[in-house]
Amino acid sequence: MKKVLRISYVSAFVLALLLSALPLFPSHTSSAEKLVHVIPVHGTVEKGLLAFINRSIETAEESGADLIVFDINTPGGAVDAASEIANSFQGTSIQTVAFVNNRALSAGAYLALYADEIYMTPNASMGAAAVITGDGNAAEDKAQSYWLNEMKNAAESHGRDPEYAMAMADKEIDLPEVGAAKGSLLTLGPKNALEVGYSEGTVSTLDELLNNLGYEDAQLVTSEVTFAEKIARFLTDPIVVPILLSIGSLGLVLELYSPGFGIPGAMGISALLLFFYGHLVAGLAGMETVILFVVGVVLIVLELFVPGGILGVIGLGAVITSFFLATDDIAGMGLSLLIAMLVTIIAMVLLFTVFGKKIRLFDRIILRDSTNTEQGYVSNVSRIELVGQEGVTMTPLRPAGTAVINEERIDVVTEGNFIGSNKKVRIVKAEGSRIVVREIHSVE
Repeated sequence: MKKVLRISYVSAFVLALLLSALPLFPSHTSSAEKLVHVIPVHGTVEKGLLAFINRSIETAEESGADLIVFDINTPGGAVDAASEIANSFQGTSIQTVAFVNNRALSAGAYLALYADEIYMTPNASMGAAAVITGDGNAAEDKAQSYWLNEMKNAAESHGRDPEYAMAMADKEIDLPEVGAAKGSLLTLGPKNALEVGYSEGTVSTLDELLNNLGYEDAQLVTSEVTFAEKIARFLTDPIVVPILLSIGSLGLVLELYSPGFGIPGAMGISALLLFFYGHLVAGLAGMETVILFVVGVVLIVLELFVPGGILGVIGLGAVITSFFLATDDIAGMGLSLLIAMLVTIIAMVLLFTVFGKKIRLFDRIILRDSTNTEQGYVSNVSRIELVGQEGVTMTPLRPAGTAVINEERIDVVTEGNFIGSNKKVRIVKAEGSRIVVREIHSVE
């Protein structure tokens, strides 16, 4: 009994000692349990970036993040890609902050407006969001109107004054108080953005931003672009796509001028494989698109051996359709294909006219050899030895008929005139089986 009491006293003493020591250990407050995901939005806004943004937001949601910081530094990019990325911004229930780290121009400004809060670095700028075509010219009125409405919706989505967002896209809007005189697009610096409610504050670093938001002790996770996503972003860039298609078509055409299979064909196939790989990783194309392309190529090859033309037309249609299925930018893909076709046509003209090349592949399916006299071939027996000999006509020659020459009946023709039967004639020409005779008159 005494032993039991002694053990109880010892246990109580140890417990009291532990409780008294708890203040010596650092306590984990609620802020230390917070989780912040930083998602870089750098470079051109295109469909490859969209895949990365979607994956990063999904990861943040699965890990139970309390805050997503979009680290924005972009000159802009494709309107369609920006619209889909904006939908991803809106689709998450996690609080979002746009950290304009240097610049958020064009589509970058549009994306920043869809964040719950915006913070800018001291030298950052946001705006200049006019929509332009691929050749750098202003887009048509229909596209301009659409984009202007998109900028308005972006500002209104979080209670910001839409007039400033519209001034970023329309240079006809006059806002001299923030440096947007009529005729120029609005670009906001940190001071003006703060004044008009397009920024919640100016911070120099990400750490300062987190301190301002009360996440100084939060766990920080930064999304990293995978190697495959980097490749996909490069391969789906609007400038790279027409280059890949041009190399692909030009390489295959050059292969037609080369014996066997060599470097041009390998380059062409590699370029097309890279095109589809980039669009597959970016989530723009599926395996059905690749299968359709392969089927189209097979049909075109079969057309070289099966006459008719139907297989070639179907195959070409399948190849072109596969390119359009690999993107949702129909106009951009059409322009890329047009550029590739022009490059290929110019190359073919140069090969034919300047270098005098011929398509060697066709040598396997087209008979180019001829059987001529110079090579020792004759289609029939030549009777050149009969030239100058005389005979008598057996039948009237009108102008063809029969004559007896050296007791041999021979089919002959006149030079165009009529010669009756039993007339003396002389052979004046022998061209293969064509024996030409002329009547011998008495005066001769």
